[in-house]
Amino acid sequence: MTTQEIQETEARIVGVLKSIFDPEIPVNIYDLGLIYEVRVDEDEIAHITMTLTAPSCPMAEDLVEEVKYKVAGTRGVKECDLILTFNPPWDRSMLTEEAKLELGFL
Repeated sequence: MTTQEIQETEARIVGVLKSIFDPEIPVNIYDLGLIYEVRVDEDEIAHITMTLTAPSCPMAEDLVEEVKYKVAGTRGVKECDLILTFNPPWDRSMLTEEAKLELGFL
């Protein structure tokens, strides 16, 4: 993959992530700040590092599986390597301006 193809694939992945919503909050996981890294390598493997709003999230497994499934189905991606981390822990400061507006924090 060329650098341009990698950048285009990463942009498509961000679009996919913006279509996935936290089941308890009416905002997508990207704007919630749950995605820490989106990187695609030359072998077309997408490396995603993400967190959850809380470690005890009852929908954690479903949300992680949805991200892996949808990212792996993105054009230019052969496989999704997802790392779930709680370091640093998520907090409201990670919300995008759009998410803050949607949730009434602005």
